[in-house]
Amino acid sequence: MDFCRTFASSIRQKDNIIKVNLKIKERVTKMKKIVLTLVALMSMTTTFAENEGMNTTEAYNMTVNMGKLAKALGLTNDQVESVAEVHKTFSSEMMFAAQYGKEERAKMVEKAVTKDLAYMHTILNKDQYRKYLTLLNVTLVNRGLK
Repeated sequence: MDFCRTFASSIRQKDNIIKVNLKIKERVTKMKKIVLTLVALMSMTTTFAENEGMNTTEAYNMTVNMGKLAKALGLTNDQVESVAEVHKTFSSEMMFAAQYGKEERAKMVEKAVTKDLAYMHTILNKDQYRKYLTLLNVTLVNRGLK
């Protein structure tokens, strides 16, 4: 009889051990799922942040179709060449500003715009300058730079 009780007791202990092991495996599986979910979320967040940075840089790309700009402003051939050179410099300064931090970037953009407008004021007549100012302002607002 003692042998049967001992044997039954050892079987119950083994069953309890198996149950505990199953619970541990379930918990480990749940923890793995949680960790993998967190890793996936962090990856998506990082990717999103990288894409945002690219979009921000794209907003500072100020290249334009010079033919359309010349037509919109009614430029002469001499003005087209001068405006193209000034705008090329302006575009370079804007792309350069895109590489800096938020505060420095804002100062650099303001400086580039001020410089561009000063040069354009000497090249364009009053009506052309007014149209250019409107186009530039709309562009900066649409791109979130102003």
